[in-house]
Amino acid sequence: MDMTSCRHNTLVLLSVETNRMRCRHCHLLIKAEDLGEGHCPECFEERGEKRYDFEEVKAADSDAPRYRCEDCGVIIT
Repeated sequence: MDMTSCRHNTLVLLSVETNRMRCRHCHLLIKAEDLGEGHCPECFEERGEKRYDFEEVKAADSDAPRYRCEDCGVIIT
């Protein structure tokens, strides 16, 4: 089913976005609290390299709730 013909009957409330960290090498976006040992888990898993070079990505400043349609995947604000 494509989103233009979907009636969006099954919506899921998405959690509030928090600031995330982006690896400067593989561009993985991850929450700071999920970094564990501090290195990029993607770089370590794929290349065996422990990279600690991240940039902070600010969350959108919106208080409006966001929903995702379970049927077609569209995000609704």
